[in-house]
Amino acid sequence: MLDFINALPGAVSQGLIWGIMAIGVFITYKILDVADLTVDGSFCTGGAVFVMLFTGGFNIWVALLAAVLAGMLAGLVTGLLHTLCGIPAILSGILTQLALYSVNMAIMGMKASVSINVTSPETLDSLLVSLRFVQDVAKGTRPFYRHPIFVVGLFTVAVIALLYWFFGTELGSSLRATGSNPNMARAQGINTDFTKVLGLVISNGLVALSGALMVQYSSACEINMGRGAIVIGLAAVIIGEVTFGSIFRNFALKLLAVSIGGILYYIVIQAVLSMGMNSNYLKLLSAAVVAVFLSIPYWKGKYFSKPAKKEAARHA
Repeated sequence: MLDFINALPGAVSQGLIWGIMAIGVFITYKILDVADLTVDGSFCTGGAVFVMLFTGGFNIWVALLAAVLAGMLAGLVTGLLHTLCGIPAILSGILTQLALYSVNMAIMGMKASVSINVTSPETLDSLLVSLRFVQDVAKGTRPFYRHPIFVVGLFTVAVIALLYWFFGTELGSSLRATGSNPNMARAQGINTDFTKVLGLVISNGLVALSGALMVQYSSACEINMGRGAIVIGLAAVIIGEVTFGSIFRNFALKLLAVSIGGILYYIVIQAVLSMGMNSNYLKLLSAAVVAVFLSIPYWKGKYFSKPAKKEAARHA
């Protein structure tokens, strides 16, 4: 129990970082109604671009911006494969994800892993987030505002505020209309191909941002770091929806629920690991968590709906 409590700040920090990625998944999965598997590749792309630029001497904000742009480019490729080439969205994502493995290797100089030298105090201090900051803040050697929970929390608030504003604009509303009813959207003069591409670009930009933050947190970029990212993203989306769906009606609150879902997911993972579970079974656990939360709405409607509703359905 003590190990779990000690690991809790780190679990919350990771949950917040993955929560930004999950917000990107929310845009495609819930708003656009598109199954985008690009995220398994674009997550690593963001991390790879960031680590190479940062270790090459670039300003951290420049490296972060370049990572986001690289992720957006990956989303653009998926969108063009889907809209211009007529390839189904799920296959377009798989093709881009497959290609990104080679692209990411090339970005990292054909190395499977690239590390950030955190033994240098100057390098460590210039990072926005780091696992070491969790320990340093706990020891009192760093101020509280350097804690990853605080820093990533600010990033999350900024992302939610920006998306809330964007989806309230005419263009953002067009994107939401495309996902809700593409035929009606086209009848209203909306270029649905453009809005689909735009949604994929925004989504993968956020995924790449999450990857760049995760590389800072762990001080390394590994070629397989994004493998299974879509499962974690879906887990956060579904957990947030099932847990807070009935009380969070506002769009901004729905995005917040996704972020909280990422935190809850990592707390569950950390709790299971603290009980002695072999870490090699984490992928199995992730799949099981997603399956259970996906099934809850179905079970609730089938076995726990009110009798009056069932009776009305029979007479309809």
